[in-house]
Amino acid sequence: MPPTTRSRIIDAAVAMTVDTGWSSVTMAGLAERVGVSRQTVYNEVGTKPGLAEAMIAHELERFLGVVADAFDRHPADLVGAIRAASAAVLELAQDNLLLHAVVSATHGADTELLPLLTTHAESLLAAAKLVVAERLAPYTLDLEGRRLEAAIDVVVRVVLSHVMQPSGSPAETADDIAWIAARVLQDPRASRTS
Repeated sequence: MPPTTRSRIIDAAVAMTVDTGWSSVTMAGLAERVGVSRQTVYNEVGTKPGLAEAMIAHELERFLGVVADAFDRHPADLVGAIRAASAAVLELAQDNLLLHAVVSATHGADTELLPLLTTHAESLLAAAKLVVAERLAPYTLDLEGRRLEAAIDVVVRVVLSHVMQPSGSPAETADDIAWIAARVLQDPRASRTS
């Protein structure tokens, strides 16, 4: 299936941000790079802040995809799934050029995108927590309600913290996160109900 015009625009915006910085991304430049009219760019992504949100949403989809895949690979081992999902997210982050460009703001004053990942990251957190909650549903857990929500929140925030500022290798950090999750879940071999 060929990429949509919207995805081509977002991919081009990511490439331009990585190559020359967010401040150099213009709708006219995107239109030229993708081979569409400037109006088409506006129709597909709206304004430049809308484009920024679309870029972040596109990257988030990639990250959540590796989380889902990790849980699919560990259907009977919740802690193993959490370890694999954490490692996959951290490995993807390690090699993500857009994330590095945003976090390091290496292109002058390109800090406009950073709040989308930090102070205004409610939608990022909500999406990540929703995916993790959905993936935990098939497992038998001693936690429920507010306690389960708190555990999910803590795990997601710890992983995102390490995405933004790594302190070890993805594998080491994933092991640490899995250890914490096992303690919180009180059963290092939490089993699946189905």
